[in-house]
Amino acid sequence: MIIINPATEEVIQEIAEDNQQTIDQKYQLLRKGQPAWAALSLGKRIACIAKFHALLEEQKEDLALTLTSEMGKPLQQSYNELNGARARIKYFLDNSARYLSEEWVTTEGATREKIAYEPLGIIANISAWNYPYLVGVNVFIPALIGGNAVFYKPSEYSTLTGLHIRRLLYLSGVPEDCFQVVLGKGNVGECLLKLPLNGYFFTGSYRTGRYIAEKVATQLVPCQLELGGKDPLYVMEDVEDIDQVVAASLEGVVYNNGQSCCAVERIYVHEKIYDRFVESYSKQAGKMVIGDPVDPATEIGPLSRKPQLDFLLSQVEDAVAKGAVLLSGGKRPDRKGYYMEPAVLVNVNHSMKLMTEESFGPVIGIQKVKDDAEALALMADTEYGLTAAVYSKNYERAEAIMKQINTGTVYWNCCDRVSAALPWSGRKHSGLGSTLSYQGIRAFVHPKSYHIRG
Repeated sequence: MIIINPATEEVIQEIAEDNQQTIDQKYQLLRKGQPAWAALSLGKRIACIAKFHALLEEQKEDLALTLTSEMGKPLQQSYNELNGARARIKYFLDNSARYLSEEWVTTEGATREKIAYEPLGIIANISAWNYPYLVGVNVFIPALIGGNAVFYKPSEYSTLTGLHIRRLLYLSGVPEDCFQVVLGKGNVGECLLKLPLNGYFFTGSYRTGRYIAEKVATQLVPCQLELGGKDPLYVMEDVEDIDQVVAASLEGVVYNNGQSCCAVERIYVHEKIYDRFVESYSKQAGKMVIGDPVDPATEIGPLSRKPQLDFLLSQVEDAVAKGAVLLSGGKRPDRKGYYMEPAVLVNVNHSMKLMTEESFGPVIGIQKVKDDAEALALMADTEYGLTAAVYSKNYERAEAIMKQINTGTVYWNCCDRVSAALPWSGRKHSGLGSTLSYQGIRAFVHPKSYHIRG
């Protein structure tokens, strides 16, 4: 497997892929190691993760540079991701004992009752490339704290980062027979689906997530899917500072080069402020600096995958062919690397793929609406249900929309945000189950009920 720098198209490294034989060997190792790991006290497991938390800070320069070189995000955003991952780990460190300790429900009378939490066993964590630290720690950290062994498969586009994670976990005291990394592409992930594992946790596309769910359904084990989105943002006419709302919306569209499951992918603006919003957005988008992701001035780096570049260009072409107007960007700069100028399109509608298919890149369509009812109908016109944002001065008016939209997360006057204290979940084609919050801690354990008499 060849690791390519998306900014230069140069080969960074070649890595040997796993196969069914090596994966079977790693599985046997995990089978032997998981009971001993689960037998450790919860406090000792938490202590190992605390060391991992510290190492992420101590080695952040190397970790950030590796992430940028193989994935393409601007270097400062790689530092931001590491900081965000540490914040999430801190949540698990501070809260796992509270939610995994035994709970006495009934302590008086003839029969006492309690709930205990036991690990699932060996789980597969098939992770993503866009935020390998953030989406990874959502799964393997609470899984390890809960006493599970983890089969971790990083994306082939963030393999070196996956190897860093393995190295640091081992340095932190997590045994090798409790955490194993599987390297390779989709065919390697397929091998994991053939094993009798005790849970599957995937982050990626709807198509792959559905395939995994169907493939492992007969095993009757937990299967959680964090999938894509076509996340809408609606701007009401009562916002007080249009330029400020534009700046927040633009960041929601292009941060991480638009490669975020909760990125803003379509914008609806009330007709009374539509022209001013579009003018400001186009102006601000046109000033964004495209360049080498290790340059501190760079705001837009390359896309991680070459095929995605062609996909996004085809979305722009489809929209223009159906009557959209390309105000700025939407082209490939004359330079090496998988770069694309941020695209701003108006006169868009839902006959265009740009407004209905997940984009996962720095492109946006901005559509005019006459009132809240039209905005809500358009926001709801999707197979996805991850996040939705409303900008308005009036919370009650915004809340009326947020209550009706069928998404796992809603935002008022913010967007593209995740909190460790709140469950991260999708509806419809955006996924199954929840990570983060106390629900994400308990996603990796079975409850056991005790009825104690005598």
